[in-house]
Amino acid sequence: MAIADKMPVIDADAHVVESAHTWDYMDSSEKQYRPVPLETREESGVKLQFWVIDGKVRGFRFPAFSAEELEKRSQQVGRKFADAQESRELGNVGLRVQHMDDTGVDVQVLHNTMFIESATDRAAVEVALCKSWNRWLADIWRQGKGRLRWSCMAPTLSIPDALDQIRFAKENGACAVLMRPVEGNRLLVDPYFYPIYEEASRLDMAIAIHIANGNPWLCDLYRHPVGVASTLHRFRVPTVAAFNDIVLSEIPQLFPKLRWGFIEASAQWLPWVMLEAKKRFKTLGREWPDNFAREYRMFVTCENTDDLPYIVQQAGEDCLVIGTDYGHTDISSDVDAIKIFKARTDLAPEVKRKILSDNARTLYSL
Repeated sequence: MAIADKMPVIDADAHVVESAHTWDYMDSSEKQYRPVPLETREESGVKLQFWVIDGKVRGFRFPAFSAEELEKRSQQVGRKFADAQESRELGNVGLRVQHMDDTGVDVQVLHNTMFIESATDRAAVEVALCKSWNRWLADIWRQGKGRLRWSCMAPTLSIPDALDQIRFAKENGACAVLMRPVEGNRLLVDPYFYPIYEEASRLDMAIAIHIANGNPWLCDLYRHPVGVASTLHRFRVPTVAAFNDIVLSEIPQLFPKLRWGFIEASAQWLPWVMLEAKKRFKTLGREWPDNFAREYRMFVTCENTDDLPYIVQQAGEDCLVIGTDYGHTDISSDVDAIKIFKARTDLAPEVKRKILSDNARTLYSL
């Protein structure tokens, strides 16, 4: 595919995994809020890991797998995971960049890991955590010389501090503001968040709605006995619902330049949700746009397991981006996703170019 070889390839969903170093950027007055790592003894190649924040086990942390166990799981699911801890945690930026070169990726957009679940319900703690995290990513961006962009953490419990962090992040390589589909007891269509949307729009930053859930009660409710199924309810379904809420709300009209990315929920749901929205548009006396991606500036990450020809037929070719979920070990993760996508023969070259490059550059204003 010659056309793809000449374009900048964007990994729209990559990750950085927090480590003890993440919190070295805290102000001295905030050291009391520093997360403390906690882990269990390794059993069968798996070591459970947790963060203790403000005296409670909060936030999200993946289990640590031995090299043998990680390889075993990779073989079992038929997908390749990032196997170097210093690359996942970006303790060695050069190693991550080298791996990007090896897999044909020019730019990665980095999202958090810990904040997939709520880390605190106290504003002072959240401000300290987000501030340190954003400074850490700013340092990584400088070391990556523009190839590692990122979505900033905005402490939504304090809107003035959130706006300060968004401005800092914009000056230091961030291209998006990370929002969870549920933030505490609020959904994203709550006017409480409008100042964040206004500032992101003013600074030409996207809102990246990554699969997550910032409501501890909901996370506990969906942590049911069938553990392998629970992530659908906790993380993916709220992301899909957020798309539906926003497209039917006043928000696209109030913030006509703001771009939205719905990250890591796959794209197979998109035709269904669009059909539902079209019917509700009629009820509201509104007309569905010919090209909703351009009109509403909404983008969705796809996966190679999606029925992409069908999705492109139903939703168009301007709304899809692709990511590797680099650094994680869940069902969306495949460091070879870009390479596999390039080899596909069921999509036209111009469609592949949009998904690999053009759409992501538009979403993140790269």
